[in-house]
Amino acid sequence: GYFTFVFLTPNNELTNPFSRIQLSIRSKYKSKITKSVSNMTSTPVPQAPDSEWPEAWIMPDEVEDQKDMNKLNPNVPVTANQMRELGIAFWKMDADSYTYPVKAIPWDPRDATDPKLMQIRDDRGYSYADIITVHPDHLPGYEEKVKSFFEEHIHDAEEIRYILGGSGFFDVRNKEDKWIRVHIRKGDLMTLPEGIYHRFTVDKDDMIHAMRLFIGQPVWTPFNRPCEDHPSRKKFVHMYIDEKKED
Repeated sequence: GYFTFVFLTPNNELTNPFSRIQLSIRSKYKSKITKSVSNMTSTPVPQAPDSEWPEAWIMPDEVEDQKDMNKLNPNVPVTANQMRELGIAFWKMDADSYTYPVKAIPWDPRDATDPKLMQIRDDRGYSYADIITVHPDHLPGYEEKVKSFFEEHIHDAEEIRYILGGSGFFDVRNKEDKWIRVHIRKGDLMTLPEGIYHRFTVDKDDMIHAMRLFIGQPVWTPFNRPCEDHPSRKKFVHMYIDEKKED
């Protein structure tokens, strides 16, 4: 058995001496529990409306200058919905109201002060980040690096880029294996799904300031095309190409 201790108040009411302790504990942790439940049930930050998505178009298979716009004649625009069907996600951010370093490897995403970035970070589990500036003054071997970024490849994880300044192009393959060129600018936060064929280049302004976000440890390894047998490529094809054909 066990004992229950009770005391009499001046009004001869029974009291339990442990109730005050219980109330104290409840009071101490109530706010933390409420906050945790709130985080679990919070609504994810909605993606940008179609009107805010970056301009995109079909580009030629071969180009003379990777930094040019490289539009077909006549231009063949690509819609936000067509990009979403490839697993691309996009948010429009306020990059003017917050200050970030020119370079920080790593940069702790817990240091973010932008509430929208903080929520996207928490919604999607981004736990590592770095900040880089692709510019002749800040990237040794600039021209060689920019050419290497333009090699067609995949990653075995999602690719996340938040553009803090400048501009550039992400090229991605659509389900017909044509190149889509996406013109990203300051304030754009875009994610590319694991396994999508893509490449990157600066535009004619030769400058882009970007935050790279990761879930867990950063994934740096590119797998250059062809890599149809890579598990991440097979996953992408199953999710975004084969299923679209069935629809």
